[in-house]
Order: sequence, then structure tokens, then C-alpha cells
Amino acid sequence: MKLTIKLPKPRNPLAVVAKQRNAGVHGALNPKRTERRQEKQRLQQIKGGRLKDEE
Repeated sequence: MKLTIKLPKPRNPLAVVAKQRNAGVHGALNPKRTERRQEKQRLQQIKGGRLKDEE
């Protein structure tokens, strides 16, 4: 009589690496970029009518 042992499916070797990665925003503390982004958002709000132009 032959015994067969059912083995679990092998784990994806890239899953462990992907879980250990330290992903995040690059250069989030750039003050010039932050200021440009805020001005761009403000302009879009003015154009969309959600914000009144103070000037």
C-alpha cells in the first residue's frame, strides 16, 4: 500500500520580500514642492467655485 502525503502549496518567494519593503513618499519634506502644490490646489478650488478669490 502506497501512502501519499498532501503537501501545502509552496509560498511565493517574492511575497516575503514585498512584505518587508519600506515603501513611502519620496521627498515629502521639500518645502518648495509643498508650496507649489498648495497654490495649485487653491487655484483649482477658485476655478471650481469652492473658494472665493480674496484678491
